[in-house]
Amino acid sequence: MTIREGQQLKYPVITKEIVAQHIEERIAGSDIFIVELVVRPGNGIEVTLDSDSGITIEACTEVHRYLLKQMDREVEDYSLVVGSPDLTKPLLVKRQYVKNIGRTLAIKSKSTDKFEGILKNVDDLGIVLQCRNKEEVPGKKTKQWVDREIPIAFDDIESAKIVIQFK
Repeated sequence: MTIREGQQLKYPVITKEIVAQHIEERIAGSDIFIVELVVRPGNGIEVTLDSDSGITIEACTEVHRYLLKQMDREVEDYSLVVGSPDLTKPLLVKRQYVKNIGRTLAIKSKSTDKFEGILKNVDDLGIVLQCRNKEEVPGKKTKQWVDREIPIAFDDIESAKIVIQFK
């Protein structure tokens, strides 16, 4: 490609890495973490944040304002949305699992198995879910409730959602 005098070569200014770097600068030292960061064609930026203690709208607003100051609209136009995780969306990062220990999760595995139970433990490889099912027990005429702890590797999880319970 030849560049003639007076022509400008347009480089993409906004990348996922640049946005992530700005966010990490702002949230350093806090318990806030990035759940998801998407930069769509046309520079539509969508940021989902969470925190170990629960994300507030004020925290999202502060990160939004910080990003507006760091990125120049005169150089490259963009749209920006900063928000918190939706309860109906799947868990995406390990810290979300850790945050939700003790809550009921619905897991769909890549082998199409489905599990629902209480999240008991999280480590670097996966999770442990305590599931309660009716099963035949030797010496009993009817099926009995049996609790089992089921380890599930992160690599085997297709989706994991929090089960919203009304008590």
